[in-house]
Amino acid sequence: MAAERDISDFPAMPDIVDSERRRGRGARSNKSGRFEAQAHEEFDDGWETLGELEAFKTEVFEDTSKTIISHNDSPDVSFDSSINPYKGCEHGCIYCYARPTHCYLGHSAGLDFETKLYAKPNAAALLEREFKKPGYKPDTIVIGGNTDPYQPIEREHRITRSVLEVMARANHPLGMITKSALVTRDIDILGPMAAKNLARVAISITTLDRHVARAMEPRAATPSKRLEAVRLLSEAGIPVTVMVAPIVPGLTDHEIEPILEAAREAGAREAGYVLLRLPLEIKDLFREWLREEFPDRADKVISLLRSMHGGRDYTADFGVRQRGRGPYATQIAMRFRLAKKRLGLSEERIPLRKDLFIKPGNGGQQLSLL
Repeated sequence: MAAERDISDFPAMPDIVDSERRRGRGARSNKSGRFEAQAHEEFDDGWETLGELEAFKTEVFEDTSKTIISHNDSPDVSFDSSINPYKGCEHGCIYCYARPTHCYLGHSAGLDFETKLYAKPNAAALLEREFKKPGYKPDTIVIGGNTDPYQPIEREHRITRSVLEVMARANHPLGMITKSALVTRDIDILGPMAAKNLARVAISITTLDRHVARAMEPRAATPSKRLEAVRLLSEAGIPVTVMVAPIVPGLTDHEIEPILEAAREAGAREAGYVLLRLPLEIKDLFREWLREEFPDRADKVISLLRSMHGGRDYTADFGVRQRGRGPYATQIAMRFRLAKKRLGLSEERIPLRKDLFIKPGNGGQQLSLL
């Protein structure tokens, strides 16, 4: 049974959902979104109904967006335009910075984010329409800037592949961000595009410890599968960047050098990193997860993180939110820089070509009147 009350009365730390109901998921709770007028809380009414509640199952809804390209002007982000074939992400990464965006849809940033997913079946058609506009100017578009374009439901829906097909036909430059080995399925598209300097892929590797990865990213590819994806993409001539993102101080920061070494051995050309970020709902979700999975390290992790944000959980300032500041943040930056230099990982990214773009239709050529 569920009770309703004003959101202002809701406790700061919601009750943890039963482990059997959330098996295989990252979040431990499902607190109502911050924009909701009411909050919902489960309680035992004496009739033992809680024991009959179903496990959280993945549901996929159709997204009816009228546009497909998103734009940003953040100096912290290396791209201006992106495409997200899906909203929500079944990978269930507990640290995911996209979790709070699910609240805009009336859902929770917790378990809802992992189980109530939105697919954009008309993404390819919308993109082609954008390309056809008279004033369209090509620039690199990143696929997966918010949620993973290769999360498990992509196997069935194949929206990401349909977007790639449009971009390949148009010779449009693209980047991809994923932590899924499913990206190798599309080497047949990405390889020829990379040969024209039109494509690159970034793969996120947070840890080489399979057990930590399983706890932190329950439905994402294992570290070994991601490294294998790096190898296969590289062998196909596709430039690969490995993102050590996020680095969790006190939990995964000791793996910076080993991850970079493994990535370089697999063929990665570039590398980058982002520190753990705990804005909005993520700060509570991450604490719940940390206390359950790594109780012996929980205090240390939070203490180190706060030391890089002036004693707070998070600093939203540009230039600080992804890197932090202070001695520990400086140490991480120095270690990363030195490891990249030692391994010969590139400091500069070669720009993708824009001059090969072909407007959909008849190649951008005006039709004859006769």
